[in-house]
Amino acid sequence: MSLIQRLFKIQIPRWIKPTFYIGTTILILIFNDAFGETDSLIIFSLFFFLLMGVEVIRWLFIQTKSIITLKKEKKEVELLHLKSQVNPHFFFNTLNNLYGLVEQDTVKAQKLILKLSEMMRYSIYEGGNDWVTLDEEITYLENYLELHKMRYHKSIDIRFSIHVTDRSKKVMPLLFIILLENAFKHGVENLRKDAFVHIKLEANDSEINFEVENNFDTEEITEKPGIGLKNLKRRLELVYPRTHRLEIGVTKSIHEAQLTLEI
Repeated sequence: MSLIQRLFKIQIPRWIKPTFYIGTTILILIFNDAFGETDSLIIFSLFFFLLMGVEVIRWLFIQTKSIITLKKEKKEVELLHLKSQVNPHFFFNTLNNLYGLVEQDTVKAQKLILKLSEMMRYSIYEGGNDWVTLDEEITYLENYLELHKMRYHKSIDIRFSIHVTDRSKKVMPLLFIILLENAFKHGVENLRKDAFVHIKLEANDSEINFEVENNFDTEEITEKPGIGLKNLKRRLELVYPRTHRLEIGVTKSIHEAQLTLEI
């Protein structure tokens, strides 16, 4: 807002400025053609075109800032949408299990409800934050594993190896859970026996490395990537551009996923 607008609290229509600059330029050309290049006209022209150059630079700055702001807002909205899609079907499956468990084993059902409420609280509140500590993410993963141990009636070899020098390191929430969830959804769910899920989390001052290895039924394998994996890849592109590595491989009946984040 210009000084005149501030003093008199008036709104100047947008078309006034370009009309003024175009009209003044035409007048300068007319006067120059009629009277020649007088000293007064040259000085006035210099100040006028200098003022017009400042206005053009100011306009470009405002437009650039507006574009950057819009891109940032679009990124934040997309991230919120992606976060809201994380593991909803897991909660639905657990609630279905609880329905049948309430009459059979009330004590176990109560434990499942408490564990599930802890996970839902984290997913809804902490999961909406930009960053959380590694310690919070580890607790969430451990709760997820405990909940699975309680809801399955079959024996599963679950191992979670943690080697973290500083658990206060910041990380984007709900990244690792997608890889872990896939290990259960596409592996454990379809195996009647000898199912295993081995997880390793390592972190030092420069990077975080998360690995998940699980076996699966080769007859149930699908080539089509799931929504969760697409979600993860997009979030990594938005938050960790050029500072992440996601490697997924299959050897016979073993599925391996490794995510490395530079911090």
